[in-house]
Amino acid sequence: MQQNQALRNVAIIAHVDHGKTTLVDALFKQSGVFRADQHVDDRVMDNMDLERERGITIAAKNCSVHWKGVKINIIDTPGHADFGGEVERSLSMATGAILLVDSSEGPLPQTRFVLRKALEAALPVIVVVNKIDRKDARPEEVLNEVYDLFIDLGASEEQIEFPVLYAIGRDGVAMRSLDETPKDLSPLFETIVEYIPGPTYDPDKPFQMLVADLDYSDYLGRLAVGRIIHGAVQAKEALVCIGESGEAVPLRATRLQVYDGLKLVEVDAVGPGDIVVLAGIEDVTIGDTICTRENPQVLPRIRVDEPTVAMRFGINTSPLAGREGKIVQSRAIRDRLYKESLRNVAIKIAETEDKEAFLVKGRGEFQMAILIETMRREGFELSVGRPEVILKQNAAGETLEPIEHLYVDCDEVFMGVVTDKLAQRKGRMLNCTNHGTGRVRLEFSVPSRGLIGYRDEFLTDTKGTGIMNSYLEGYDVWRGDFLTRFSGSIVADRPGSAVAYALFNLEPRGVLFVEPGDPVYEGMIVGEHNRDNDIDVNATKEKKLTNLRAAGKDENIILTPVKKMTLEHALHFVRDDELVEVTPLSIRLRKVELSAVKRYKSASKNA
Repeated sequence: MQQNQALRNVAIIAHVDHGKTTLVDALFKQSGVFRADQHVDDRVMDNMDLERERGITIAAKNCSVHWKGVKINIIDTPGHADFGGEVERSLSMATGAILLVDSSEGPLPQTRFVLRKALEAALPVIVVVNKIDRKDARPEEVLNEVYDLFIDLGASEEQIEFPVLYAIGRDGVAMRSLDETPKDLSPLFETIVEYIPGPTYDPDKPFQMLVADLDYSDYLGRLAVGRIIHGAVQAKEALVCIGESGEAVPLRATRLQVYDGLKLVEVDAVGPGDIVVLAGIEDVTIGDTICTRENPQVLPRIRVDEPTVAMRFGINTSPLAGREGKIVQSRAIRDRLYKESLRNVAIKIAETEDKEAFLVKGRGEFQMAILIETMRREGFELSVGRPEVILKQNAAGETLEPIEHLYVDCDEVFMGVVTDKLAQRKGRMLNCTNHGTGRVRLEFSVPSRGLIGYRDEFLTDTKGTGIMNSYLEGYDVWRGDFLTRFSGSIVADRPGSAVAYALFNLEPRGVLFVEPGDPVYEGMIVGEHNRDNDIDVNATKEKKLTNLRAAGKDENIILTPVKKMTLEHALHFVRDDELVEVTPLSIRLRKVELSAVKRYKSASKNA
């Protein structure tokens, strides 16, 4: 085996908001990707609108920089466990990883998740303790926690002997020790070149490439992205693509492109180890092998963790369907979901008995919320159900459910309410750490279904100061039923527009979701009831006018301001017999059965 010393393929992995994308910005600026006078936005790798709005990385992205004659391909990965499929396919292109850890927060659940994937792939890791300029920074303690994490994850002796750098990603500086005077990111570039090996390849083997990502161009069609494992490829060369079935589909590499900075550059040939974007095949999926026609050899497919959460996606069947969205057909929704499953290996699509509804399986409700938000911005109208966990059966016939390892960081005064709420959701406390700073760190083992909808409640209970993170620990025996919502719904019983007079008289019944003038229809949820039962109300009732007048009878009606329902809150709020109606302009809640009479008969029958 030989090494391509002119190349380094590096994945940057970290927990959410530990500074991955900001560090990549600094790497770009100091490697000469941008001109000195060029205006550059912050977080250039976060090119999706949702990524910029939420301040997180959702999709893994590739770029490259040059340092002293060595090309460094950089893969920016998501830090959220719900997007773990992106991390797993990205690591298949890397030969090393940079683990970023916040100097105050230390290793958090997603740090454990992404590091475990890197160690399983036997990648050498460089540890960068970032944000050492924070007032509450504790770099030495954090480094000890990182060593503990490596040992806990079963790292080999070679992997534990990792180089350590201290950085301030926002300022673009890195040091080998805390005593060193910060200058620039040269120590990081040098460590990458010294410590991370060049891609290995067999010079006697023919061309082989593993497809790790898919893209689409209006001019070139489907694009396959991946690292060349062995051999080299020429433009216009005749190749084959071997899918999961093992059938070899002929193709011709119509165009080859490689990453140069943020851009794609067309080339005539690409050597072993480089990350290439290949055009010329329509029927390709992530995990396929592209190789020569004369000597086709299959590479091991990319395998990702199984989905744990499922949601029902269907057409919008409310009386307001088709008013706000352009794409409403079930066929269009189906095609869009299958297109998403091709690009995201962690998402699976299944047909249901209802031809106009589909079951979408993924890693978590946050991943589902991002998919729904993306679709509504593309002009889709759809209805979605409550997220449900995917259950399994063991050999003894027992029902198994996914269990999360939950980390909570909150003020001491909120410890009681957090523990109580999680105990109601079948959570078990594993550890409690108090450093005497006024905040405590709690660890729980909680069923995944217990965390659906709890995040909003947790932020309310901790006055917005609590931090909650979790990762999938595995499957365990079903822990029993529990209530997920203690309140009922206020449901409109007739169509029309909401009227201030009616809403004012409904306010004592609970929290309202609609404002005067909003359209309502029979079966639409207009508020949250104070009690645990549903009530049907007339939200369109107007004040009867008479010719009698009395002092104080015609005061202006002042309503409590309505907090607009967000998509995540809506998904957490709905029960099993309710749906979220999603359009490009609105998010509404509704009953699955709109007719009040049919719902009443069904409830009587069940009782």
